[in-house]
Amino acid sequence: MHIVPFALSVLAKIFNNDYHKAMLEKGLVQIYTGDGKGKTTAAFGLAFRSCGAGNRVLIYQFLKPESLKLSERDAIKSCGLDIELEILEMPWDMRVSLDDPCVCKLAREKIQEACSQIQKYASSRKYDVIILDEIVFCHYKSLVTTEAIKELINSRDSRVEIVMTGRGAKQDLIELADLVSEIKSVKHPYQSGVNARKGIEY
Repeated sequence: MHIVPFALSVLAKIFNNDYHKAMLEKGLVQIYTGDGKGKTTAAFGLAFRSCGAGNRVLIYQFLKPESLKLSERDAIKSCGLDIELEILEMPWDMRVSLDDPCVCKLAREKIQEACSQIQKYASSRKYDVIILDEIVFCHYKSLVTTEAIKELINSRDSRVEIVMTGRGAKQDLIELADLVSEIKSVKHPYQSGVNARKGIEY
């Protein structure tokens, strides 16, 4: 046997995921929702933990455009963690975009396209853990349908974990999940005039 061709074939199988052993025997569906602070923070913590266990992780952020400077993105890039980060490519301003029918229409189209792509990732087990940051809020504001999310969940490889975040989880979305955590706001520094702090809130 020629060593070089054999080695190349092994490498090809590795990159084609043939040799990847799933850390998860069964993937579940999680939701972090509620009006309290910490939904995305919890999901990112899970991503770091999962990455540390050898899982391949994708974080897809909705309604948080590239122009929004978020420290968690910088952490992933600077720490060299094996976590892929994708961002929905479209302008979005949480203060005004929901009141603009044209922007919302574009958002629905872009989110549907993203869900179709993520569905391919999930069905092929390109990633072991897929975090859909703010997809719950998108559903709450009718920017994505229950059917699109349900199809993504049902067509995934059985070993793929899906984690969804965002306030306003509706009952039909909750019914699709295995785990739902509601983060309730009991007290927040905003109430006493403390503005968002870099490295803590963003």
